[in-house]
Amino acid sequence: MPSAAERTRTLVQSTCSAVLLVPGLEAAGSDQLMPLSRGVGPDGDLFLEFPADSPAARAATHAQDDELPAVLEITDVAPVSVPHRIRGRARVSGWLTAVPGMAGPGRTMLRLETGEAHIDDLWGVEGVDADGFRDAAPDPLAAHEADLLQHLYAAHGEELATLCGLLGERAGCGCAEHRPDVVPLALDRLGLRVRFRERGGHCFDARFEFPRPVRDVVELSHAMHTLFTAAAH
Repeated sequence: MPSAAERTRTLVQSTCSAVLLVPGLEAAGSDQLMPLSRGVGPDGDLFLEFPADSPAARAATHAQDDELPAVLEITDVAPVSVPHRIRGRARVSGWLTAVPGMAGPGRTMLRLETGEAHIDDLWGVEGVDADGFRDAAPDPLAAHEADLLQHLYAAHGEELATLCGLLGERAGCGCAEHRPDVVPLALDRLGLRVRFRERGGHCFDARFEFPRPVRDVVELSHAMHTLFTAAAH
């Protein structure tokens, strides 16, 4: 399975929605606390770009040499329609400062010095220390995951349905009338997670591992072909 640090880095560097929580700014609307962009520096610190007149930018600028605690909270929502659509949340906490000269006109770059992180996702709840977060790499498929899952759901329903054949007794009756709906839920370099929706409304997940980790979309295509071939037989 991907490590907690890798999963956290993946969410931080994804397009998932994020909100910066700063003491004293609880009254500000969440839209005012959403970074315009975010990235991770070589030391594991987060760089968050905000409008120069935003509450977060003003708070960090006025704090100057004082340590201003802050938390970046990221919410991961499945890119396809599925029950229980929130796939996870990550929180990176640390200390916020303004970094002059790093942003364009009318914007301010804020640096969140990473103290620790937590992730609560489909794998479970885990903590990540600053060194682990710094050294982890985001999943190589993260930038393409939403498009890939949407494509699978829209164009490969028949192939997805064959995955019921790999469930053994858990699949129950294999006839089309009783077979559960199959929705692709998550994808990473190690495998595909699918959510099965049974006729009575009950849902359960299954994960199908690739024979070996994939490094790009080309290798993913081969891995998916192997998976669907196995399911069909």
